[in-house]
Amino acid sequence: MAGTLYASGALAAPSVYPTGVTRYDPDKAFNSYVLFTGGDNIAHLIDMNGNSVHEWKDAASHSTLIDPALTGGKLGHVLVTLELTDGKGTDLIPGQINRRVSKTIGELDWDGNAVWRFGDKAPGGAAQQHHDWARLPNGNTAVLANWVHPVKGFKPKPVIDDVVYEVNPAGDVVWKWVASEHLNEFGFSPAESKLVRNSAIADVFHTNNLKPVGPNRWYAAGDKRFAPENLLFDARNANFIAIIDRHSGKIVWRLGPHYPATSEENHPRNVPRPVDQISGQHDAHIIPEGLPGAGNLLVFDNQGVAGYPPAVVPRTGGSRILEIDPIQNQIVWQYTAEDSGSPAWSFRSTNISSARRLPNGNTLIDEGQSGRFFQISKDGEIVWEYVNPYPKQGRDSLTGKPTSSPAVYRAQPVPYSWVPAGTPHSENPVAAPETAKAKPAS
Repeated sequence: MAGTLYASGALAAPSVYPTGVTRYDPDKAFNSYVLFTGGDNIAHLIDMNGNSVHEWKDAASHSTLIDPALTGGKLGHVLVTLELTDGKGTDLIPGQINRRVSKTIGELDWDGNAVWRFGDKAPGGAAQQHHDWARLPNGNTAVLANWVHPVKGFKPKPVIDDVVYEVNPAGDVVWKWVASEHLNEFGFSPAESKLVRNSAIADVFHTNNLKPVGPNRWYAAGDKRFAPENLLFDARNANFIAIIDRHSGKIVWRLGPHYPATSEENHPRNVPRPVDQISGQHDAHIIPEGLPGAGNLLVFDNQGVAGYPPAVVPRTGGSRILEIDPIQNQIVWQYTAEDSGSPAWSFRSTNISSARRLPNGNTLIDEGQSGRFFQISKDGEIVWEYVNPYPKQGRDSLTGKPTSSPAVYRAQPVPYSWVPAGTPHSENPVAAPETAKAKPAS
């Protein structure tokens, strides 16, 4: 993949630039596969040299690997979207271009066979899954979905509500949680709740991730809020992250929607420090046991426009990766482009994106809007970098001109042990181009 060139007139970036692997130090990187869905609607499993070693068809962009411990030891299973349908309520979102929603989602085995499906038995006959899902230890699947319905007291009619379904292997919904029913638990003041209810768009909360809390040291020490079966989610439009108690359905832990403000002149990087203004976040999750930072919250802080009222964020600032002690509400580690010797604004994705901790302490980051994945050491050194060579092709609705976008919703590290024996991978070093190497200040 290294050396491929990608041309586009649709990006706030150079119109021609390399794709594939642009730098790679095998001795400093954590070597693994990476899973993501490209704009070609294919879930690609790539190796560290960017070779697509295995692929699954995916009608959307949310492919997710399933731990073999949850598939009876079967290797190489993924969750993907199997089928789309015209979406009820998508016309309620200003600027929404894609009017299609998921009709059927499913689990594919290594050979691409669908071994589990959900859609026909979903309310309304369509899964309407969006953004996330997770296989649970009990064999059921947590599905984040939309429910388009009128909500009493809300100005948008109907509301594009967020709902969590727990679905059993037979495709039956056995548990449900509805976001709008818990508005008074999200930490809004009366004035802010009024803004939420009178939102200019129907997609009021825009929840974008859902994960089981998983085993962790807080629960082991007696904090029941962090029970492994509880579910952690974040609401992008509402600027908060929260944990749902699986027994009561109540919110038992929350970060946001209120944060100390930062400014154009003062955007601190020292750690530890209290959590400051997060805005438009994605991929919040508790770092799993066995990884450096286990038990802390890791989140991609987009610093995009979000909040009721909209948060004030630096105009020229960039996105951040934050590792947060969820008990002390302190940032204990963070990454910005400045940690790699670049200006803050050079690492920026105002929506989508992800960050995952790796076994050697590195972190894999997906700068979603640009389709750039990179792995950094704890001190910010970039030890692997890849630019998505599978853009989504389209056509501008106003001019009719062709468009191309490399955006990738999420990139996930995949251990070599996840695939069947004999699956190839390569680990050949890739030197960064001379123009990409930092030069000493004169």
